[in-house]
Amino acid sequence: MLGPVILAASRSDRMRRLISAAPVTKQVVDRFIPGEDVDDIVPVVRDLADNGLELTMDVVGEDITNPAQAAAARDAYLELVDRLKPLELGTRAEMSVKLSMFGQALEGGHELALSNVRPVVEAAAEIGTTVTLDAEDHTTLDSMFAIHEELRKEFPQTGCVIQAYLFRTEADARRLAESGSRVRLVKGAYKEPASVAYQDKHEIDRAYVRILRTLMEGTGYPMIGSHDPRLIAIGQELAHQAGRKLDEYEFQMLYGIRTDEHLRLAAEGHRMRVYTAYGTDWYGYFMRRLAEKPANLRFFARSMLTKG
Repeated sequence: MLGPVILAASRSDRMRRLISAAPVTKQVVDRFIPGEDVDDIVPVVRDLADNGLELTMDVVGEDITNPAQAAAARDAYLELVDRLKPLELGTRAEMSVKLSMFGQALEGGHELALSNVRPVVEAAAEIGTTVTLDAEDHTTLDSMFAIHEELRKEFPQTGCVIQAYLFRTEADARRLAESGSRVRLVKGAYKEPASVAYQDKHEIDRAYVRILRTLMEGTGYPMIGSHDPRLIAIGQELAHQAGRKLDEYEFQMLYGIRTDEHLRLAAEGHRMRVYTAYGTDWYGYFMRRLAEKPANLRFFARSMLTKG
């Protein structure tokens, strides 16, 4: 099981320095993160939209140690909103945020994160789009769900993410499905203990299907976050069984992974949203992409060996 080892490395300063210094790293990182600033990302947004795809934009970075950094993260998203406005894409280009970037882990972090994310949600609404709150490790979720509930009082389109590998998620899904929430379901990409999360891949997959059925049968808007062909097919079947039209759910996949599948689903009339991250603080995001899929790790290792 390489995943937990890679996730541990994602929090290692020594590994960060080693990988960042490798000459081949930028080439490989560019596969998953197509730019470092908003000027880099606007042409990517246009290109994906021109190909019939939708986007959710993530300004990467999680290691916030003071309120000034949290405010800077808020401002980076506000800048993104300003640059999206003239493109007039509406909900075809939304944003994903990690509340850790907005100061959630600092002293008074719950209120700080709420005060920082609210202007981003307001700005997004003004240009006709929305924000999804990403899930992080299990210790942060009660705060995330409380902030989600608070934001939905004024901005009911605000979405959230749930993770199939956590034991609590089936109950969370029932609550969110009944409240009509926009919910992205993913397998989960953080190192979690056996006391709170399934550790076996097959158990996680089974939980994913149970939870997705709950979402499809509810009153909300399910967002299927997976690259797994089997789960994608199951998602289509569950949507059909629930009588959902093609615009009543969507698929989401990461930028740089299974690009042909993005285009295939869009061509078939599905809403297909590409999770597109950018920014200079890419390390943690990049390492989780390696942990999620062994093929990504093999690609990186092969590049390290051949490019030196």
